[in-house]
Order: sequence, then C-alpha cells, then structure tokens
Amino acid sequence: MTTEFLFPRYIFLYSLLAIAFSLALTPFSIYLARRFGLIDKPGTLAHKTHRFPTPLAGGTALILCLVFLSFVFGLWENRFTKALVIAAVIIYFFGLFDDARGLSAIPKLSGQTLAVVVLIFSNVSVHFIESISLPFLSNTMVALLDIVLTLFWLIGVTNAMNLVDSKDGLATGLSGIAFLFFVLVTSLSGQVYLTEISIILLGITVGIYFFNVTPARLFLGDSGSQTFGFLIAAIAMEYAPVGLSPISSWFVPILLVGMPIFDTTLVVYSRACRGIPVYKANLDHTYHRLVALGLGERRAVLAIHLTAILLSLVAFVTFYLPPVVANIIFGMILVGGVVTIIYLDHHWRVQV
Repeated sequence: MTTEFLFPRYIFLYSLLAIAFSLALTPFSIYLARRFGLIDKPGTLAHKTHRFPTPLAGGTALILCLVFLSFVFGLWENRFTKALVIAAVIIYFFGLFDDARGLSAIPKLSGQTLAVVVLIFSNVSVHFIESISLPFLSNTMVALLDIVLTLFWLIGVTNAMNLVDSKDGLATGLSGIAFLFFVLVTSLSGQVYLTEISIILLGITVGIYFFNVTPARLFLGDSGSQTFGFLIAAIAMEYAPVGLSPISSWFVPILLVGMPIFDTTLVVYSRACRGIPVYKANLDHTYHRLVALGLGERRAVLAIHLTAILLSLVAFVTFYLPPVVANIIFGMILVGGVVTIIYLDHHWRVQV
C-alpha cells in the first residue's frame, strides 16, 4: 500500500497555538473550579488517596480550548467537527454536573446517549454492518445494527476512559497518545479535517498534562475524562483507512483505546467475581495492581502508557499484512489480554 503522507497547511501553527492556549486557559479553568467549589477533597471516598484538595478543572480547560480553537481555525464549518464539538459539550456539561452534585447511572447514560444522537443525526456513525454487505439483512436492519454499534462504541469508550482515570496524568497521557496516532494515520488517509482536529486536541492535551501530571494541580473529573473518551471514540469511528477492507482494519480503533478497554474489562471481571457493584469506585484498577506488584507509582503509569503506544504501533503495522495474518495477531493480543487479566486478578485475590 502506497500513500502520500499529507500534512494540512499551517499544521505547526495549529500545534503551537493549541499548546499555548491550553497552557494559558488551564490556570483560568483552575480558578473557575475553585471559584465554584468544584474541588476533589481527599479521603471522601476510599479511592481518593490524594493529599490536598484538587480542582476538577481538566474538562473545563479542554472544552474552552476546543470550542475557541475550532472557531479560530474555521473548523466549525466542517460537518464532522461541528457535530463533534456540540456532542463533546453535551458530554462535558453532564460530566460537570456529576462532578458538582453526583449523578446516578441513568442520567449519565441519558446525557451520553444524547451526545451520540447528535452525531448520528449529523451522519456520523459506524458503518461496519453496511460495509460487509450481509445479503440476508434488510436495509432497515443494517441501519439499526450500525446505530446499536455506534451507541455501544461511543458510550463504552467514554466510560472506559472515565474508569481508567485512576492516577495523575494517566488518562491525559493515554488521550495524548491516541491523538498523536490519529494525527499520523489521518494524514495517511488524506482526511485533513481529522488531522486538524487531532493536532488541536493533541496540543490541548499537552497543556492539560502539564498541570495534571504528579503532583497534580488539577484533576480531569468526570467532565474531563468522559469528554476525552468521547472525542477519541468519535475520531476513531470517523477514521477510514485508504485501500483497506473492514475485515483487515475493523480492530484498529479497538487497539487505539486498548488500555482503557483492558482496564474496564479487568475491573468488571474482578468485581463480578467478588459480588461488588461495577459502579462502586475502588482501588482495583490496572494502575493499583501494578503498584501492588512492586512497580512503583510513576513506573506503573509509564508501563500503561508504553503499552498503549505498543498497541497503537501494532495496529498500524497490521495495515501492511494480509487480512488473515492481521486478524491472527489481533486474536493473539486478545488472548494475551485475557491471560493478563486472569493473572492480575489472581494476584489481587492473594493481596486482598
């Protein structure tokens, strides 16, 4: 497969301004969080092990920068970008209310579903069932199944990123890695509008990461981690590799968010085995288990980030392999993930 590596015009200017505005607006977001009492206090729940009250300002910084830069660079005129920003704002506000007052599962899912509906009505959705052309399904059934997959994918990744946000800089770093790979691969696919929004989000993430890394001056909160997850899932869904059939590329978005999916699967499996409600916060995430294995806090975060990079690299290496080989590699990764989950859970049983 031969493709021209295309960077859109002014891409370095986009990067520079995105980082600069993020570094400038994030302290303002911290001020707003303090002003309105959006503070995560230590010790209020078992998993809140931080030492000092910390502003829940990451989501505000992300949305302020995203909306502003979308207008500055004229990205608002693009159909996908407009729908993405509107939907992300919806996710943010529901997450913000959750940070401030707390929301039960139904209102959370309602807000996330509303955001997904905005994308679907803008013709942004999964087209996997349609692309594989199953003759025994009617057009209505194909469209319905694709909508179900769209809901499952977007809501699933949104909540997976929220769950994995268990340590300073962890979810922010994973988001930055995803946006970096989107910059590279959307340039290869010629989807300039996706490259532009990805580089802007990468720059915003870099600025937020500066304040979110240990010792954190801000936390993402639900408003930040869910919005990051939603943005990543939507861009992954819109990305269309050039010259590849869905049979050989369908798992690429899954590998790009492999670590949040892995962490969510581990937590759900572990809590189900113990009869603990899935929604109950606890110190049983991948990060906590790696620390329990003696890896240390910083190295545990680095190990998760490194794994995310390796999974992303494998995803795009498979582009150049025959479909059968590519799917075998993906299957081996799945098996490795299952074995790792069983190992970590067994070790956790011993620790507990």
